[in-house]
Amino acid sequence: MENQSAKIEKAIFAAGCFWGVEEAFSRLPGVTNTKVGYIGGKIGNPTYKEICTDTTGHAEAVEIEFDSTKISYGQLLDFFWEVHDPTTLNRQGPDYGSQYRSAIFYFSSEQEQQAQQSKEKLNSSGKFNRQIVTQIISTTTFYDAEDYHQQYLKKNPRGYCHISFDKLFAK
Repeated sequence: MENQSAKIEKAIFAAGCFWGVEEAFSRLPGVTNTKVGYIGGKIGNPTYKEICTDTTGHAEAVEIEFDSTKISYGQLLDFFWEVHDPTTLNRQGPDYGSQYRSAIFYFSSEQEQQAQQSKEKLNSSGKFNRQIVTQIISTTTFYDAEDYHQQYLKKNPRGYCHISFDKLFAK
């Protein structure tokens, strides 16, 4: 068997509070790096305090670098749908506001097409009683969140999170 060289690509997902979303994606084999930040808003270099006002238009998001020879964008999309409720508008668990919206920020027309197909397939599957409200948007500038937010749950293992890791990784 040939040893393929790594092919690093990027994906950006917003699925509520970015602490748990980052932790969940970082556990996937083939994910080489994650960082949290803000995307999709109307001001440059937003701070956490600013985005929490729900007036900047930014979403809390996770930028994921992945080796596409080990995990596909489609597999990341499947996981994205599992880590949050894509039918709640601007809300995940107890967190609410547009900064907690469900969104996929695509880097290419191929990612856009895969995201749209994935969303349509899930919408018609009957898994949810409501329609999926996830936005599928072209990537704009991703602003890194403050250092204390990066790898937050690794630094604070008892920190708050809306994701049930035991259920997600029970396999």
